[in-house]
Amino acid sequence: MSRIASVFAKPNHTAFIPYITVGYPSIEATLKVVPLLASNGCDLVELGIPFSDPIADGVTIQKSSFHALQNGVTPKVCLEVAKKLNRKVKVPLVFMSYFNPIFNFGLEEFCEACSRSGIDGLVIPDLPPEEGHDLEIVTQNFGLDLIYLLAPTSTEERIQLVAEKSKGFIYLVSVTGVTGARDNLPPDLEAFVTKVRRVASQPLCVGFGIATPQQARQIGRIADGVIVGSRIIQLMESGDELMRPIQDFAREMRKALYEL
Repeated sequence: MSRIASVFAKPNHTAFIPYITVGYPSIEATLKVVPLLASNGCDLVELGIPFSDPIADGVTIQKSSFHALQNGVTPKVCLEVAKKLNRKVKVPLVFMSYFNPIFNFGLEEFCEACSRSGIDGLVIPDLPPEEGHDLEIVTQNFGLDLIYLLAPTSTEERIQLVAEKSKGFIYLVSVTGVTGARDNLPPDLEAFVTKVRRVASQPLCVGFGIATPQQARQIGRIADGVIVGSRIIQLMESGDELMRPIQDFAREMRKALYEL
């Protein structure tokens, strides 16, 4: 059982999965915030590798990615940060990256470096399962879970394919569009989760648009994990004062999921 799978093996437990962009607002902030999240109830952390053309991300994460790139954050730097974090926290770490930086790094070289740095899995929004064969082989060789995404518009064939290929969990995109905090969850989200659940045996985690404990509680009733990104990035914009708001937010999210 992988470390990611072990998160979902806990009985009656809904995973809280925060996302942060590595190097936003600084490397030092990343090294402080991840342990803070880990000690306040998160089960797994998604580390975003900044990229110049993040097509699945909304304004908040695009801005954080641009800022990190301006700070000189590269995939190599992200690997170094992950290695330091792996010494500080026990929760699994997953890289969220677009395919281009991984391809330029070299599939085998990147996955080997991930394994050495303590990374447990990869989420690649622009890699369709029809084109993931080469990376699937390499990730398996280095003990990494390759996590695929599904959207509400995914066909039955795509759902079936992802159910056959995704490792660790399946990332369900709650809306058709980009990331970003939203006031309301889509009314057909439960039907989407149920549709995937009929086919897939993997845990199902929902992301995109989740910003409040109330929304997390709604998601937790139908899914196995809740992924929160933009709201945490917004809290990190407060600079040196970010620790208390993020600590409070993480505790509120964990409490909302425990109440299930």
